[in-house]
Amino acid sequence: GGMEQPGAGGDGRLSWEPAADEPADRFLYEPDRPLTCWLDANLWEAARHLKDRRPLEQRADVLVYTSEVLDRDLEITGPLSATLHVSTSADDTDFTVALVDVFPDGHAHLIQEGVRRLRYRDGGREPAAVEPGRTYQIGVDLWATSYVVARGHRLRAEVSSSNFDRYDRNLNTGDDSGWGTERAVAAQTVYHDGRRPSYLTVSIADR
Repeated sequence: GGMEQPGAGGDGRLSWEPAADEPADRFLYEPDRPLTCWLDANLWEAARHLKDRRPLEQRADVLVYTSEVLDRDLEITGPLSATLHVSTSADDTDFTVALVDVFPDGHAHLIQEGVRRLRYRDGGREPAAVEPGRTYQIGVDLWATSYVVARGHRLRAEVSSSNFDRYDRNLNTGDDSGWGTERAVAAQTVYHDGRRPSYLTVSIADR
């Protein structure tokens, strides 16, 4: 569902129903202010560093969509992905998605996450030009998991444009990765209506 403002203070909803007539959501991604959940963390001991994500979800450059409270255990086992309809003001940019388990006390626990660089939206090795303002459908691979979201919890999706330093920042200029020095702020739009739906695809086990 739609939301009036980014972050956990908005009214973004994650629901089972297809998107209807809903306004798009927008945020600014500034390469000088990336999300830094993984900064200085040892990724070989990742489980010890899965902090409460609520501070990240308060940022104005994170869109937050939360389900209703689950009335039964939900076992997610298998591949995960997100399909987004997006546009940007930049010559290139990234979109990130995180799948989150929200505990009854509000603690937000990461389940899985992924990223898509817009100029590689077709999945190939060769980049494709990005036209600022044009709407693109992109897929974000969240890899896979086997995880039970318990009854009384909620499922949440976070959408943003950085996850540093797990993934290199996109400087939004279209320069070759690792060579660019100039940076630009990207005005991002995520659509979720009947014509341009954005949604998660999860594998649900029959318990």
